[in-house]
Amino acid sequence: MSQSEQRHARQCVSCGINISGMSAATFDCPECGTEISRCAKCRKQSNLYECPDCGFMGP
Repeated sequence: MSQSEQRHARQCVSCGINISGMSAATFDCPECGTEISRCAKCRKQSNLYECPDCGFMGP
């Protein structure tokens, strides 16, 4: 995988699926600013997520 593909390859922090090219939400962690991505299914189901850097948990 090229560097440009790696930058665009994202995984849902809730379920771990690859969300490149999918309708997904990407936002900054409210605590530390790390970029967090979530798939549409986990967002719709309000699955919990945890920031991989600081451990902040949200719905």
